[in-house]
Amino acid sequence: MATVRFTRNLQRHVACPSAEAPGATVRESLDHYFSIHPRVRGYVLDDQGALRHHMAIFVDGRQIRDPQRLTDPVTPAAEIDIIQSLSGG
Repeated sequence: MATVRFTRNLQRHVACPSAEAPGATVRESLDHYFSIHPRVRGYVLDDQGALRHHMAIFVDGRQIRDPQRLTDPVTPAAEIDIIQSLSGG
């Protein structure tokens, strides 16, 4: 199963421990994770189920290409990292 991990700055706002999550896509893995940790969903996804603009997801160190539908593939040994995007000047 893939491992879903969150940065510490997000963990300050909501409990989001690292956990294994089955699935063939980012969406499937996150749906499983959110079924166990439902409070995290609102921090990561918007009301349409798309990735929030201030968030980023990486699978094995590569940023996902489909932040709307989250269809990027996930292997059983994948590491899914969810971080808050930084902006500023």
